[in-house]
Amino acid sequence: MTDEAKAALVRITGRVQGVGFRAWTRDQAQRLGLTGWVRNEADGSVTALICGPGVAVTTMLERCRSGPPGASVTDVQTESAPPDGVPPGFRITK
Repeated sequence: MTDEAKAALVRITGRVQGVGFRAWTRDQAQRLGLTGWVRNEADGSVTALICGPGVAVTTMLERCRSGPPGASVTDVQTESAPPDGVPPGFRITK
């Protein structure tokens, strides 16, 4: 049984800036073999595009609900995104 590629655009709110959330997200994504990016937003939220095997994407979304030590996540909003066209690797963008 294969695990089809899946992609999600995620918006995480709460105390998620100034606590290493982007670096933590990149590290977690790399451990799970995911591709995509993560960035801070002007409104204090963090946005990420997460792409990879469905099980790994689901695991990453669950991890985003708690985040790194020091974070206080109040909400995680997710919408589907096309899994094609995502560049290799996982990076922090500005």
